[in-house]
Amino acid sequence: MARERKHPDEPVMIKKYANRRLYNTQTSTYVTLDDLCDLVKEGSEFVVVDAKSGEDLTKSVLTQIIFEQEARGANMLPISFLRSLIGFYDDGIKDFVPHYLESSMQAFMKNQEQMREMMGMGSKTNPMKAFEDLTQQNLDIFSKTMEAMFNPFGDGKKK
Repeated sequence: MARERKHPDEPVMIKKYANRRLYNTQTSTYVTLDDLCDLVKEGSEFVVVDAKSGEDLTKSVLTQIIFEQEARGANMLPISFLRSLIGFYDDGIKDFVPHYLESSMQAFMKNQEQMREMMGMGSKTNPMKAFEDLTQQNLDIFSKTMEAMFNPFGDGKKK
């Protein structure tokens, strides 16, 4: 599916037609949600727009890909997480949730390789202990970030 792009810095344009077909303007081919899933896994950026109105449909298409992965049995999203996420839609801090989730995912991705090594068979350390240590490290980083966001001028105490 991957092909050399004329403008590699620009995201691939996917047009969604009324008949729900998806058209990759870069390759001039119709694509499926599985093809878009592969693009995500390859690290390719794309945007999905309504072919008639030009409305950005990227978020709903990505959500649809997740839904299909879950329906196939991937089961990465725990029910408690989904319930909590739904609950935040009417919460006063709903504007904060996307930033929190994005920074959490960035921290997770940053440590992904380290986690794979820890979970590997050749690891001499206890994988669960290593995972707990990594989680605590990420929580500390996140706490410092939140403290800086919500208290940008410090607590007034000199160190």
